[in-house]
Amino acid sequence: MTTVTFDTQELVIELESSGFTRQQSETVVSVLKKSQGELSTKRDIQDMDARLIQMEQRLIIKQGALMAFAIGVVAILVKLL
Repeated sequence: MTTVTFDTQELVIELESSGFTRQQSETVVSVLKKSQGELSTKRDIQDMDARLIQMEQRLIIKQGALMAFAIGVVAILVKLL
């Protein structure tokens, strides 16, 4: 995950000049600072997408192996019965 650096005091001043009270401005800044750990960049999402694709491919291979095994078991049972 990525952290965005910004001047909190400058943001408070800008919010106040836009009509926010001092308390509202400080609350907005506080919420932004707390949410920093939850931000994802485009690169983070692309990396996650690549990992999901690899996982999907592994699951497809495992599913194929299980199907082949099941067909083999059925074939053996048919010959025995």
